[in-house]
Amino acid sequence: MTPGTQSGLDPFTRQKAVLLTTYRRDGRPGATPVSIAVDGTHAYIRSYQKSLKTRRLRRNPAALIAPSDMRGNPLPGPELPVRLRLLEPGGTEERHARRLLRRKYPLLHGAVVPLTHRLLRRRTGRTVHFRADPR
Repeated sequence: MTPGTQSGLDPFTRQKAVLLTTYRRDGRPGATPVSIAVDGTHAYIRSYQKSLKTRRLRRNPAALIAPSDMRGNPLPGPELPVRLRLLEPGGTEERHARRLLRRKYPLLHGAVVPLTHRLLRRRTGRTVHFRADPR
């Protein structure tokens, strides 16, 4: 991002967690706290293949993000509509997302989350990454 350029994601750069709201088939919202790593005009989040949010995002990539704590309690700040795109496993952008999350959360995304996802792989499926772009 060039100096002076603003992204709708600027308020989330230092945010440790956001409340990601995805939509069920009937249109009702479902919110989940997730870690976020902002990279210029887009951001990355991580989940697992069989999670509800991943299944919802495959059907409808429109979502909202809002500041929250790690437990999902909302914090003051803007709510931002985003469009999420599933990244290709093993692709360049997916590796970049993994690296950004690991750099921002060394213990959580460098060790705990990858180990947990590996141990629970049969039940949860593989780890997936999404790119979020403001709508």
